[in-house]
Amino acid sequence: VQLVESGGGLVQAGGSLRLSCAASGSIFNANAVGWYRQAPGLERELVASISRGGDTFYLHSVKGRFSISRDNAKNTLYLQMNSLKPEDTAMYYCVAWISFAPMPDSWGQGTQVTVSS
Repeated sequence: VQLVESGGGLVQAGGSLRLSCAASGSIFNANAVGWYRQAPGLERELVASISRGGDTFYLHSVKGRFSISRDNAKNTLYLQMNSLKPEDTAMYYCVAWISFAPMPDSWGQGTQVTVSS
């Protein structure tokens, strides 16, 4: 599965962005898909994920502000980000778990999200 993100950019605090991830293969066959992020000097962290069955996970700091969804017919994953904060600034990566390994098997190239105060 190849993953290509889009939708990042510069936004003021309190604003919204929607990230998209186009998959070359069927994301329906992945065990789960999701979004990681990494800010400079910090470790990457799992922001949100959605399993094949539709179960979702959210990082505590984004609960209630971010929403993950997928369109299997379009092979596209989304991350709707509302009420953005400067601490959300990071490179965001689309990922997929094809196997049952703890870390994702496939990674996109990333899209930058910058939130100004």
